This record gives sequence, structure tokens and C-alpha cells, in this order.
Amino acid sequence: MAGANTLNFTDAGWDAEVLKSDQPVLVDFWATWCGPCRQMTPIIDQLADEYTGKAKIGKLNVDEQGQTAMRYQVRGIPTILLFKGGQLVASKVGSTGKGDLQKMIDEHVG
Repeated sequence: MAGANTLNFTDAGWDAEVLKSDQPVLVDFWATWCGPCRQMTPIIDQLADEYTGKAKIGKLNVDEQGQTAMRYQVRGIPTILLFKGGQLVASKVGSTGKGDLQKMIDEHVG
């Protein structure tokens, strides 16, 4: 389902993959039953391809990885969170256009 460069984040790997990453990390919190989440999938996959080597981009299924979703108080999906240096630096809730997400990432890609 995910694109070749789109990562799948898990509760178990969260700290190592996201918080300790040397690159900014964009995470799409989603679920299979969520229509707007499915609409976001091609955008997330395109961004993952475009930012390879500059940022990590992936998805976290809130039904399968609920611990991390609760940790960041994700109440509505899709929720997009951007982390840099282990800190949450930006967020968007709801369907978001590619341009808005690019702007969000570009502010934190060095």
C-alpha cells in the first residue's frame, strides 16, 4: 500500500526512527477505514519520493500503533506531525494539500 520510500512507523521503533533521527520526520497518523486518510496516501508517497535523503516521511496506523497516537493526543485523523531533533515542530489536522505539506517540511529541511 505504501510507496517505495514511504516508511511505516511503529510504537516499538518510534524513538529510534523518529525522535533520534538526524533528519526531519513527517508522520501521517491514519487508519484504513478513514476516507480522507486514503486520499492523503498518494501525497505522502510523492513527498517520500521527493524528500528522500533530506527527510523521513511515513505513516503510522492508529489502530495498530495506538500507544504513539495517544502519546501525542491524536484525536482526529489524518493528523500530520513533523519532528526535528526529537521535538514536535509542526502539525496539521485533516486533509492537507501537497503544497502546504511541502512548505511545512521545507521550513525544517536544512
